[in-house]
Amino acid sequence: MFNLTELENDALVEIFNIGVGQAAASMSAIVHEAVRMSVPSISFIPRTEAARLLGKNDGLPERICGVSQHFHGAFGTQAILMFPEDKSLEIVRLMVGEAIPLKELTEMEQEAMCEIGNIMLNSCVGTLANTFQRELQGSLPQYHVGTSDEILSATGSEAGNVVLMLHIDFVLEKHQIHGYVAFVLDISALHDLQEQINLYIARAMGQA
Repeated sequence: MFNLTELENDALVEIFNIGVGQAAASMSAIVHEAVRMSVPSISFIPRTEAARLLGKNDGLPERICGVSQHFHGAFGTQAILMFPEDKSLEIVRLMVGEAIPLKELTEMEQEAMCEIGNIMLNSCVGTLANTFQRELQGSLPQYHVGTSDEILSATGSEAGNVVLMLHIDFVLEKHQIHGYVAFVLDISALHDLQEQINLYIARAMGQA
């Protein structure tokens, strides 16, 4: 299984926390409420394990709302923001206000979640690109609803891929929502990512 050293892991968590901090500021402006986001942990796990981790609620398959974008450049990855489906509606209601009827809210969900996904994923990936001093270009966001396995399959993730899981704590003044950002990487992309992390560490330590 692919693993980073403790120093590499700490550097990557630090980079992602900068990215979600920028996303939190953007989200605060949208929902008119203070938003705090943090990445308490990251892990590299097989795709099948990622689907199991995301997809169980009291032993039953849970429906997930996801927004995905493909990025290429310094390394290639499919990035996916995922929330439990009921939490995605809660976030959309915060964006558009309490007065919107549920039927209209559901119709607005796809567009609103794509906007949130675009903010979150581009903040994370943009911070990686700036830190690594390399370009990472993204596709338009795509919306998905289904089980975690269905969403990972729909985004082109293969059984042999490794998933970099970011557990994101998404805390609003009156709400606490846990979500995930998943970066699906093949072996080549994993090594490209590790190389970029080590170049960043070397620059930070004045060795490059």
